[in-house]
Order: sequence, then C-alpha cells, then structure tokens
Amino acid sequence: MGKGKKYGVPLYGATWVPSSAAAAKLDSDNEFQTPSKPLVFLAGGGGDGHSGIPNALLLSAFDPESSSLSDQPVAKLGTGSDLPYRIGVHPGGDGIICAFPKNCKWFEWDSKTDDQTLSLKSSEKVLEPLEDVVQQLALTFNSEGTLLAAGDEDGKLRVFKWPAMETLLSEATGHSSVKDLDFSPDGKFLASVGGSGPGRIWDVASSSSRASLPKENGEIFGFCRFSRSTDTDQVLYITTLRDKGGSIVKWNPTSWTRISSTYVSRDPISAFNVSPDGKLLAIGTIQGDILIISSANMRVQTVSKKAHLGLVTALAFAPDSRALVSASLDSSSRVTLIKDVKKGGITLWIILFIILLAVALYYAKDRGYLPLQL
Repeated sequence: MGKGKKYGVPLYGATWVPSSAAAAKLDSDNEFQTPSKPLVFLAGGGGDGHSGIPNALLLSAFDPESSSLSDQPVAKLGTGSDLPYRIGVHPGGDGIICAFPKNCKWFEWDSKTDDQTLSLKSSEKVLEPLEDVVQQLALTFNSEGTLLAAGDEDGKLRVFKWPAMETLLSEATGHSSVKDLDFSPDGKFLASVGGSGPGRIWDVASSSSRASLPKENGEIFGFCRFSRSTDTDQVLYITTLRDKGGSIVKWNPTSWTRISSTYVSRDPISAFNVSPDGKLLAIGTIQGDILIISSANMRVQTVSKKAHLGLVTALAFAPDSRALVSASLDSSSRVTLIKDVKKGGITLWIILFIILLAVALYYAKDRGYLPLQL
C-alpha cells in the first residue's frame, strides 16, 4: 500500500479520472496522448468559510512505481465558500458533477495543450433542476452516461436524461433522506437506500417502484452497489449496521430476495464500492481501516488497519480493478494496490503440503513404518 498524502482539506470524494478525459491534445498533429501517470480526482474542504479551511477540487497523479500519489496536486480549482460534498464522474469522460449545499455544478476537464497536462474548469452549463435545492447526498451516472440520478437530504429522488436534464423519475416520499444510489449494469433499475424504511428498487423505463427491500433485526442500511460483472451471477450488495458492527447483504436482482448476510467489520462502514470486474468489494470504516473482500466467497482478502487516521469517506477502484483509491476526513488520500492473493494462496498451501509430507515420511521411516528404500 502506498503512503498516504495529505492535501490540506478534509476529503469527501475520490475517483479515478477516466482515460478518455485524460487525453491531452497535442499542438503539432492533433493527435491524443494519454498521460503516463493515472490521475485521481479529489473533492473536499472546510465548509462555509468559518473554519478557514478552503474548499477545492483537486487532481493528483498516481505513480505506479512508487505506488503513491503526488505530494502536491497537479491541478487545483477553488470553489469559494461552497463545499463539494458529493461527486459523480461521467463514465465517458465528459466531466464531473459536484453537489454543493444549495445546488449542483458541472465541471469540465481542461486539456492544456502547452504542457499537455489536465486541469479542471467550471462549465457554463447550468443544471436547472438542481439549482436552488437542498443538499444532494447521492449522485451517480449509469454505465453509458445517458442517465443521472440524484437524491437529497429531504428524501427526494430524481432520474434525469443526460445531458438534456429531462426528468424521467421524480419521487419525493421514497425515503426520509437518500443515502446512496446505484444503477444496475444494464441501466434498467436504480437501487436506493435511505435514512429510514426499506431499500427500494426503481424501474427506470416505467418510472415506478419495482420492489421493496425490507430490513431485518434492527438493521440500518448504508450503501448499495450492483455487481459489475457481465455474467449471469448478478447481485445487489447493501451494507448494513447492527449492534455487532457492519455487514454486507446480497440480494437476488430478479426476485429481489435476500441471498445472504455476511458480517465483515466490528466498526460501522463509512465507505463502500465494487470493482469493475465484479471480483472484489471494498469497505472503509469510521476508524480509518480499509478491507478488501472477495465477492466469490465473501471472505476478507486484505486488511489495512489505520490506513487513514480519520473516517474513510470515499473508495474507488481503478478501471482495471488493480488499485483502490481512498479518501478521508483527515485530509489524506492513498492508493492500495490489489494483490493476487489467490495465486499466492495456492503457492503457500503447496509449500506447506510439501513440508508436512516430508515430515510425515521422515517420521514413518524413523519409526520403521516404511522400508529404508522405497
């Protein structure tokens, strides 16, 4: 795991910049060049200004060789007294949407042709339905980037056509507040969890409720994510909190019934995500720990204790599922490389088996159970 970098502002959002956005246009021949180092987008700040901590959008470069982020942001855009609390990156690389206390704003990637670096700029595009609103607590695009879902602190949930911002679904009473949203890989369904009541499944085409996902034994739902693999073993994951700690519940996306519930952490889960290849889950806790879990058997594969000194606010897998960026209220961000535990695990068991077999043979020969020559 790479060393964490401090960026001077409490961080609330983190994601990888799409490779299509990170293409810098060359002056000479109008070709595109992908930067050698992947870029990470970070968002955070101190709020309305009374704390003296600025609010900003940051770009940091990730160095695969050292497994660490750049000491300083490669680009920074201040947002005045407005805190960027939630973010949603467009999968096609068009830009990124940020939720501020009273509105949402669209930002575009700015390719600087002079030094071929990527930056950010505020867009002239005004998101009319998300102007003069309460705080949006969840923002997400579907995989094709043609739909945008937003949910706010008063429980209002909406789905818009992108980029036209034409309303497809508007529901004001689904939850007391919306905590998290996620589209199914095919974009047909939207999952939502909130401050009270059951989880909900929405049929995007018919703009109606498809299913209700009930809680059990005093559970509190936290985050929801569909599996990202394209095979037939699709599932919906929902993180839960009970007295004993955090768990992950799996749901069948056809019958919308529970498949299983797996206890994963004694501490509440404060961040959650699923790898693009669907093989891994990642959770962050309020104690700053990061756990990587195999989706095949729901066993914890890697634990990074105190990866951050504060609550983990965001997790995002790289497009190739081989790295995980995390952010925290302690102003730090870091990248955890994903190790091939399966291969290493098999090798370890083979070595252990050979050692045990050698010991057994030696004992058997020493006791005369085997002839001196086999």
